[in-house]
Amino acid sequence: MSEELPAEVEGWIGEKRYEEAGEFPVEMGYVYTTCASVENGNPLYWDEKVAQDLAGGPVAPPTMISAWFRPHFWAPGRTEQAQPLQVHFDLKEKLGLPEAVMTDNTITFGEPVRPGDRLRTHQLLRSVSTPKTTKLGSGRFWVIDVVYENQNGEHVGTESYTGFGYRRDS
Repeated sequence: MSEELPAEVEGWIGEKRYEEAGEFPVEMGYVYTTCASVENGNPLYWDEKVAQDLAGGPVAPPTMISAWFRPHFWAPGRTEQAQPLQVHFDLKEKLGLPEAVMTDNTITFGEPVRPGDRLRTHQLLRSVSTPKTTKLGSGRFWVIDVVYENQNGEHVGTESYTGFGYRRDS
């Protein structure tokens, strides 16, 4: 594996990629279903008065930030299957690293996400390491941020992923 990073990949570092708008507005039906599925009884998400008193109105759980961008398997007019974290898959292809694992995920939160919000996102490649060898194989680590904003351009959250793309050693 070459020490040098391909120029095309080098050019991706710090570049906004895959800017997109959510396919649907934030809505409480998803919030209730998500909270019910994990038995989250926090009154902030279930009781309108509590939400008003604590947060100025209804909010979605912060941990749902990526739920608003999980592509449906099918949507009218879509010609290709949508794939989350596309930069990760681009790196695997361009670097010839067929296997990959996520080794770390950190989420930071900004403004609350509220029903009716129309969120936007983009992906940002932060870094790609020099070649490394681990027990899994030889490859590179990379850090990708997925940045989320509401319809007013306010930051509502960032997910940072560290991945390791590799080839199994023979």
